[in-house]
Formats: sequence, C-alpha cells, structure tokens
Amino acid sequence: MVAFSTDRTDSVVEVTIDGDTYSLSPVAARELADGIADALTERRAFVHTRYERRGDGRVVVARRRAESAGNEVVFDSRTDLRATYDALPDRFAASDVTRVSGSRRHLLVRFFAESSDFDCTMVSENPLCAAKGASTGDD
Repeated sequence: MVAFSTDRTDSVVEVTIDGDTYSLSPVAARELADGIADALTERRAFVHTRYERRGDGRVVVARRRAESAGNEVVFDSRTDLRATYDALPDRFAASDVTRVSGSRRHLLVRFFAESSDFDCTMVSENPLCAAKGASTGDD
C-alpha cells in the first residue's frame, strides 16, 4: 500500500508519497492529478458505442459519436453494468432493458452485442434484438 498525503499553500502543493516529499506549483499539481486520472480511465470504442471506466469506478456507456448526456448511461461500477446484463432474458429487445428509458435502451442492446465482455450477439436490427450465448436462438 502506498502512503500518500498532500499539503497546500497559495504557491506550493507538497505531495508526500512513501515518505518522499515533492513540492509542485498548483499548475504542476493539477497536471499530475489529471495525468493520474487519465491513467486510471479505461476507454474503448466500438462500431456504434463506446465504453469508459473512470478513475472513481463509474462506468459510462455512450453512443460513439454523440456528446450529450442524453446519449449515455452511467453505472456506479462494472458490477452494476454486469448486473444489468445478467438481469436480461436469454433473448432480449430494447423493451427488456428496464434500467433506462427511451433510446438509451437501444444503446445498451447494441453495447452488449458489441463488447467482448458480454457473451452476446445481435439477432436482428428491426426490431433490435440480441441473444446471450453463442447461439442466436435461430436453431
């Protein structure tokens, strides 16, 4: 475990890590904090969706080329995202995704089918439908 502490004056931020103290300007301290946050953030892009795991543990699933919050779903953790998927039936449509409303339901169906973290395939586009497991249920 790393021992970590900080102390700030108007002109200096002192950061102590495992007994070693570093004096940084406030600008350098912010750059360090931003760099650590970026290092802790995981991002992946798929065809229609994107995934981001933030440093605070929250997970965001969003439309790949959209920037507004109306095109994303935020989960408290990867466990919360997994629980949402696990609660779905073996074959599911957007209407089965009850955690969110509107077009974000379609977003999650596409994400589950695109992400290799979920054993899921797209069954049809219209209506949008996906299936868990290697079989699409069309056997």
